[in-house]
Amino acid sequence: MSSTELPGTQAIAAAMAPTVSAVRVAEGERLRSVALPGLTLTVRSRPADRTGLPPALFVHGLGGSSQNWSALMPLLADVVDSDAVDLPGFGDSPPPDDGNYSITGHARAVIRLLDAGERGPVHLFGNSLGGAVATRVAAVRPDLVRTLTLISPALPEWRVQRPAVPTGLLALPGVAPLFARLTKGWTAEQRTRGVMALCYGDPARISDEAFRHAVAEMERRLELPYFWDAMTRSARGIVDAYTLGGQHGLWRQAERVLAPTQLVYGGRDQLVSYRMARRASAAFRDARLLTLPDAGHVAMMEYPEAVAQAFRELLDDCGGS
Repeated sequence: MSSTELPGTQAIAAAMAPTVSAVRVAEGERLRSVALPGLTLTVRSRPADRTGLPPALFVHGLGGSSQNWSALMPLLADVVDSDAVDLPGFGDSPPPDDGNYSITGHARAVIRLLDAGERGPVHLFGNSLGGAVATRVAAVRPDLVRTLTLISPALPEWRVQRPAVPTGLLALPGVAPLFARLTKGWTAEQRTRGVMALCYGDPARISDEAFRHAVAEMERRLELPYFWDAMTRSARGIVDAYTLGGQHGLWRQAERVLAPTQLVYGGRDQLVSYRMARRASAAFRDARLLTLPDAGHVAMMEYPEAVAQAFRELLDDCGGS
């Protein structure tokens, strides 16, 4: 039996691969490196159309990068001054010195970035893992968050979606090296198609040019010596957060969020269940819900116009700032 025939191999390989976007640096964007004690973060900026607009910070999901926000940020350039961060060990950010890839570790990195740049309070966006990170930031540092927009946030589920199970398996010792060996012969194109099938509601919406850029980015990321370690430890961090109870549990922290919150869920999401939308709406005290029946796990990449409109309506509800 070949590696591609092993049950679950394709799902696990896709779960471990980056959620890639179309281009490294889109027109109008710029990258900068921010050195902080114990870590260095790469930040992708999309300057606002005019000075004086409030800041926004975008946080990507597991295996993703700041590129995942390149379709959304230009649509909001007239209302916010946008930064998107590469979490430690992802995108162009090197691993953290302490090797901490937990939800708390990622949240601490975001908080330190905001404190160092004195950009808070910000309009905070998060997708998947980034949604869990953003929830924790908003709960423990309400002074840093004006509004919260969560797209398919990775909040604990009792009945996990079947395609999401491989992410949990990554937390088990030895699984990552095993599947790295089993899929060693897979091309970047095969891996990219697997990722897009897992994350997009309709992969056919992706243009040929965007797919070529995504394959090139996949090749670059797979060459990084710390790629598998960052994926494995971050996956373990999600599993740990799912099992954590008490005041540090993510649902308990969602209840503590004071910021007006926009929730976005996709009807074709294979990783975060559509049925969690109702529970999330009840948990966040000031929540609005947008459901996109045809969207998958990355609505900001699939339907950026709809996500932008939802944020604009959130701004209007909050007095426009």
